[in-house]
Amino acid sequence: MNKIANKQVICDVLLEESNKDKDIVVLCSDSRGSASLASFAKERAEQFVEVGIAEQNLVSISAGLAACGKKAFAASPACFLSTRSMEQVKVDVAYSNTNVTLIGISGGVSYGALGMTHHSVNDIATMASIPNLRVYLPSDRWQTAKLIRALLKDDKPSYVRVGRNAVDDVYSEENVPFVMDKATTVKEGKDVTIIACGEMVKPAKDAAIILENEGISVRVLDMYCVKPIDKEAILKAAEETKAIITIEEHTNYGGMGSMVSQIVAGYKPIKVVNMCLPDAPVVTGKSQEVFDHYQLNSDGLVAKVKEII
Repeated sequence: MNKIANKQVICDVLLEESNKDKDIVVLCSDSRGSASLASFAKERAEQFVEVGIAEQNLVSISAGLAACGKKAFAASPACFLSTRSMEQVKVDVAYSNTNVTLIGISGGVSYGALGMTHHSVNDIATMASIPNLRVYLPSDRWQTAKLIRALLKDDKPSYVRVGRNAVDDVYSEENVPFVMDKATTVKEGKDVTIIACGEMVKPAKDAAIILENEGISVRVLDMYCVKPIDKEAILKAAEETKAIITIEEHTNYGGMGSMVSQIVAGYKPIKVVNMCLPDAPVVTGKSQEVFDHYQLNSDGLVAKVKEII
């Protein structure tokens, strides 16, 4: 079982690349520990800025540094970054087109027992609604590393959501298919397509393997690029399979499932089922306990596929 969280991989990549590129700067809002960026702050003190518990300032300072030619990576809890700082993200980062990568740490229900004040289950909706802001939810440590290296090579604004805990690998060190802004086909299939993002990709892959053993062929798409979403992959799935199930750690309003449904309804109408968190305060518990409660797991997916085919 993997014990390396995606946020730790982000730190590792930035540490490695910042040794060669002094324009890389990392900013935190009293979050270096929870973001696994303490080692960056220690080893690259001249490339690190601590703003304290001031998320709006975090975003604006990052944008200012980017306007001066820096490659800014701003890390803060996703629940605050996507709500409290939304105006600064809209104006200083997206509208101003600054080279800022916003790292939303402990996304979704990662904070568990801290409850709704610390959950970020509407951040896809808020961040994706901002013009000129890309939204990414990598599924495992290997894809996270690929994504961060790709973002270091461009100069466009983006928001990356990662969870608090380590997640099981979807890919391997030797096999990490990755094309920027294109969904990754984790598994081919012809009966049903499951489109997942973030931590939901692994249970989608597991469910497809279970169903394959029962004679049901399931395609799995890793839609790490929620915005710009891979419309071509979605329409191909609608054309080649009988139904689509989306699964995400987000509410049913404005998330990836909503985007997929809009695309399918407009171009190739087939049955689309959205599996997600409810539009209500979620139960308290560890991430997996919350997922299990709402059947956002491989068993829930297996049951849903059998229900709709």
